[in-house]
Amino acid sequence: MEGGKMPPTVRRGYDPQDQEWFSGPGLSRLQTAEQEVVWLLDRDYPLSSVITLVGGHHQLSARQRTALHRAAASQAACRLRLAKQRPLAAGCLGDIAIDGLNLIITLETALSGSVLIRGADGVLRDLAGLRGTYRLISQTDQAIDLLGQCLSDLNAAAARFYLDAPVSNSGRLRQRILERSSGWGLPVRVDLVPDPDTLLAGQDCVVSSDSVILDRCAGWFNLAAKLAADRIPQAWIVDLDGHSC
Repeated sequence: MEGGKMPPTVRRGYDPQDQEWFSGPGLSRLQTAEQEVVWLLDRDYPLSSVITLVGGHHQLSARQRTALHRAAASQAACRLRLAKQRPLAAGCLGDIAIDGLNLIITLETALSGSVLIRGADGVLRDLAGLRGTYRLISQTDQAIDLLGQCLSDLNAAAARFYLDAPVSNSGRLRQRILERSSGWGLPVRVDLVPDPDTLLAGQDCVVSSDSVILDRCAGWFNLAAKLAADRIPQAWIVDLDGHSC
């Protein structure tokens, strides 16, 4: 409970128009736009300018443009990220460095049945857009518990979460992770830091969907995608390369 009260029932990352924007003709336009964005990125056009150009041409909504911005990457960037991706097999995980809010929000979104975008790099990204604010919701505990079960099953040696200290309620999330991780069977540390991106960028065994971190880290695990596929049947995953599940 948060402050003695039950966390609110919220669909993290939900927008009532998502069914229109991420299925049928709306999704077809978005997939075509993604192909054009990648073509331009491959020729070194800047991402923000490309999104403005292509989004305007296809009359995409602001939310569809956000999806493109989050998921699109040049083919070269995708190859580099995939070359650094570590295998998710029992016994392969060492000490895991986790972009805490990034992962928890992605899992909360999956548990809410809200849209997740899968980019060409295979990473799931949410459209929650919290912008410096965060609040524990009814799916938070389940997200933490699913993560703990997965790390235990994969024989992770230890987990260290990095949470954005400036984000509201990050301290409450820290306490909740520490409380619920007591039975995971592995050491867990949760740090409140000014900027997780800076600390994670040079590490190996990272869990994040942040493109900046994936481009700069030494190695990473696609843990959110595995959890969504294996343990969250209600996850709504839209693949901009042409598949939705």
